Amino acid sequence: MFIVYNIFVLFYVSAIRIAALFNPKARQWVNGRKNLLKNIQSALSSHKEKKKVAWFHCASLGEFEQGRPILEAFKLSRPDHRIVLTFFSPSGFEIRKNYPGADHVFYLPADTRANVKEFIRLLSPSIVFFIKYEYWYNYIAELKKKNIPVYMVSAIFRPSQPFFRWYGGWFRKQLDNLAWFFVQDRDSEALLQKIGISKVTVSGDTRFDRVQAVAEQNRPVELMEEFCRNSKVLLAGSTWPEDETVILPFIHENNDKMKFVIAPHEVDKGRIDGLMSLIGTGGLRYSEANAQSIAEARVLVIDSIGILAFLYRYAHVSFIGGGFGVGIHNILESAAFGVPVIFGPNYLRFREACELIREGGAFSIGNKDEFKSALGNLLNNPGRHERASAICRTYVSANKGATSYILDHING
Repeated sequence: MFIVYNIFVLFYVSAIRIAALFNPKARQWVNGRKNLLKNIQSALSSHKEKKKVAWFHCASLGEFEQGRPILEAFKLSRPDHRIVLTFFSPSGFEIRKNYPGADHVFYLPADTRANVKEFIRLLSPSIVFFIKYEYWYNYIAELKKKNIPVYMVSAIFRPSQPFFRWYGGWFRKQLDNLAWFFVQDRDSEALLQKIGISKVTVSGDTRFDRVQAVAEQNRPVELMEEFCRNSKVLLAGSTWPEDETVILPFIHENNDKMKFVIAPHEVDKGRIDGLMSLIGTGGLRYSEANAQSIAEARVLVIDSIGILAFLYRYAHVSFIGGGFGVGIHNILESAAFGVPVIFGPNYLRFREACELIREGGAFSIGNKDEFKSALGNLLNNPGRHERASAICRTYVSANKGATSYILDHING
């Protein structure tokens, strides 16, 4: 199985190189790894201050936000460490490559034996954190061989994963190489214990700490006060075209009654141009806004990265994208501000969505008519909106604390 895994990694890298001929994201993945190990060696050797190294690895941007509270708290509690942050995906690296909380930010070299040995030699970390679900087995095996502890943070497990299937013996064995699992829920703990993994603690989800911190900052976003003045606002965050098919009819029917913010998941020029053409009259790109134009706009399209989490403070209701595709994006950023949440039908893999629906702070819809009904109930019934808002805010507050719990355990 080890041979099969390594063949798969080589095949995967080759497939991305072929895809890079046609796909911009794949091209970023490939270009970002050109001379990567030499660049890492140069960056690390230029750092004059000799400290221990703590390595944090995230698949992409969402996992970074999940791991960020641990990284920042660790940095405060362990000033004797340099922080190295790695990403697998361009959508994480390109946005956070200048993140000031880390001493170095790199792409993760592909999980081949040669890459792994050289990367670990260069880094020589004293402690490693993988966020949520990245299991690169050559990395984990090499770190175990060198007695470097690897902690899996905010992990979540499901019966459908290979670890828990009849053919999963090799995958289960690799889990023994990790020092400890900090899981989000009791179901994950039970699954691990069922296959003989006892190095597990239910610590909760560090995303709650991150979104609560953002909400407490209550940081204003330039020009948004002018846009929202005296209007209720629907904020559609991390949307895909399938989501916009559901919400745009309502926007066209009601853009004289309220205002709308759409923050698509992807913000390349082609995507934004297409969305603007669908919106038509009254639409404005955030990058082109000024005090006068934004006050007159009815639909604001966010064509920049990094401000969405701070925009929810301006919303009366939010719609979170992804639910008509592979799964919803982060609903906690909205809930932390006490903003009721609507999303599509693909949410069952997300515990917070299921719990907020059950409690009455979130609502799932399957088509444009259900969206219109759910939004209308919140807009036209102040009591219902107030209850949903309180439920969201209380839910986030009640679930925070995973960061301090994890660090207390690690620090002994």
